[in-house]
Amino acid sequence: MPAEARAPHFVQSFERGLAVIRAFDAEHPELTLSDVARSCELTRAAARRFLLTLVDLGYVHTDGRMFRLTPRVLELGYSYLSSFTLPEIAEPHLEQLVAQIRESSSLCVLDGDDIVYVARVPTRRIMTATITVGTRFPAHVTSVGRVMLAHLPEEEIDARLSRADLRPLTARTLASAGALRAELRRVRRQGYAIVDQELEEGLRSVAVPVRDRDGEVVAAVNVPVHAARNSVESVRRDLLPPLLATVARIEADLRVTGLTGPARDASRHTGTHR
Repeated sequence: MPAEARAPHFVQSFERGLAVIRAFDAEHPELTLSDVARSCELTRAAARRFLLTLVDLGYVHTDGRMFRLTPRVLELGYSYLSSFTLPEIAEPHLEQLVAQIRESSSLCVLDGDDIVYVARVPTRRIMTATITVGTRFPAHVTSVGRVMLAHLPEEEIDARLSRADLRPLTARTLASAGALRAELRRVRRQGYAIVDQELEEGLRSVAVPVRDRDGEVVAAVNVPVHAARNSVESVRRDLLPPLLATVARIEADLRVTGLTGPARDASRHTGTHR
């Protein structure tokens, strides 16, 4: 977050401490002090203080040179996940869908300008990036992001597109606010989104929004497939109907449980994230 945009209450040291935790990921499970300092744009002295504090608190382990997160960091997300029952409701339906179509499926929510995976049932890996619960991507280049963005108020869509990084990720990426705005209008009219090799070459994905009992879009479910084996037409013909049926069952369960709060809060969160 730019310094000029920070509120008076903003605690920069807390932001930096969280950045140190986020420096570790699937590709970098172990880091040196220098790695963390470079990744977080900290001095070595500052990085050392943050890391050793995390070691004292039990969130990081070190052998004296290498640092890695401990399972205790899971506590940081447990309160959110334990109150957020949507993944628990959706997972059995995702499992049924995956068994039927033999393709992976995921449930995502909108978090700031990103989508975040909150439930996933995989079959096989089809993307270069490893997808797990907690993985995030820019919303505007994903099918799940587009079906959720499409149902926001027009002024919020304009605000999000004005600050989005629209640099193309592939030769097919929609890279202008005008083109994205038109696509979001189309997505809203048709009730689903198909993204064709815009996030990654060779990847097509279809997504449908999930609504709570009040009709608010709180999440989205997607099915990603290999472009070489699945045309846009076959995705629409063969995968969209079972995906729509799955989402209808999830929504029926949401009406029974009355879930609105945590899911809606997640979809409307506007914080800044890595």
